[in-house]
Amino acid sequence: MKLDAKALRYMSSEEFRVLTAVEMGSKNHEVVPMALIANIAQLRHGGSHKLVGDLAKNKLIARVQNAKYDGYRLTYGGYDYLALKTFAKRGSVYSVGNQIGVGKESDIYIVADEEDTQMVLKLQRLGRASFRTIKSKRDYLQKRKSASWMYMSRLAAMKEFAFMKVLYENGFPVPEPIDISRHCVVMELIDAFPLRQVEEVADPGKLYSDLMSLIVRLAQHGLIHGDFNEFNLLIKPNGDPVLIDFPQMVSTSHVNAEYYFNRDVECIRTFFRRRFGYESVLYPKFKLDTNREFDLDVQVAASGFSKKMQDELEAYQEEIKDHEDESESQEESESDDDEKTDKEESIPQAQLTEEEEAAERLRNLRLGNTEPIVSEQDRQSDEASEASEEEEEEEDDQEPEELNNREFKAHRDTSKKSRPKRTQLNDENIKDRVSRSLRGQVNRDNYKKAVKRNQVKGKEKRRNRDVIKAAKGGTGGIFD
Repeated sequence: MKLDAKALRYMSSEEFRVLTAVEMGSKNHEVVPMALIANIAQLRHGGSHKLVGDLAKNKLIARVQNAKYDGYRLTYGGYDYLALKTFAKRGSVYSVGNQIGVGKESDIYIVADEEDTQMVLKLQRLGRASFRTIKSKRDYLQKRKSASWMYMSRLAAMKEFAFMKVLYENGFPVPEPIDISRHCVVMELIDAFPLRQVEEVADPGKLYSDLMSLIVRLAQHGLIHGDFNEFNLLIKPNGDPVLIDFPQMVSTSHVNAEYYFNRDVECIRTFFRRRFGYESVLYPKFKLDTNREFDLDVQVAASGFSKKMQDELEAYQEEIKDHEDESESQEESESDDDEKTDKEESIPQAQLTEEEEAAERLRNLRLGNTEPIVSEQDRQSDEASEASEEEEEEEDDQEPEELNNREFKAHRDTSKKSRPKRTQLNDENIKDRVSRSLRGQVNRDNYKKAVKRNQVKGKEKRRNRDVIKAAKGGTGGIFD
């Protein structure tokens, strides 16, 4: 879903009121009924229906097909507009620029405030097309009625903002968090390049040491990034690293803390070995180098991101990981099968030379096998010649057909029409036919009445219109 903020400036307060009503109704309904939207919006003169149509035309809400009732659901476009409206009221965002990044679970845009200070807007997009099958397998929020991808995106944004704020306040090299609303986070724009785009480094050993020190420092403060790789690291022009993307971050007291720590270390070692040809024997270990000195994970929990939210988001991330592993294993098995079939098909059949055929013929004669050895090409040619001879013999055996135009008969004379058998009428068939005829008669009568009623209403409307026109042209008296 690409962010298009062109229609945002032309939206009225009533349209945002209806959009907010759909959002509030989504807490208890997967498909929000139209009556509930009108009841929550509380607009005068019942204008909710027209506004709902305009919002659906701009793809801010979507009507659900084949639903039991008339209802709508909130789209990511509408959720983006609500967040941008909140940012605009707070003065955090004044304009939206180009898209500078896209991932499997987020979109990155350039934004600016009223003073033209450029910032970064990150929109969480959990539940893209590649991960929608996960929700059909397992619902993380079975006890909650608002089990949606937008709720998971909101949790991811809350977690990222909370961790980024705590890390920035404690002097870690992360962007400065500015504001948050729903699934969107506004942060500082840093002039740097992703590590995956860097081909050469002046001193790979120094950068390797800085990144390993950063992993150990995070662990000493009670945190593990969980996705510490070249995609989530920025390199400034002076060579200093900057850490981004924190929805995967966990505490060192987590059950799988050692696994996540070792995975972060191994990602950096593998990247430096492949990209820069640098490999060091020294690397941190979880049990030896992670002496916990601070409790930043406790500060994050105190900031509003509760343990319950953390568990829900971690369950989603674990399911994402399992789904990716399953898809990779399926692709590998399919590729292996294809390779096996290709190898089997590509094995050439050995062809005998003239000397080998003569030797094979002598060996068969000694063993008592009198059948001649025939090569593959001779066998194919013999089969083709035999097939052609059989076809010629069949054509010769067939007698020529005698043409006699006098025996010609039209199709209507030759084909006998099969008459359908008459079904015996019993009491149930008779009752069924009578009931159907009566229902058809009632429907026809109702249709005639409706047409007549509409004609009468049309005549009255035209009569009233003529009266209004006449009154406008006169003096306003009763005799005009």
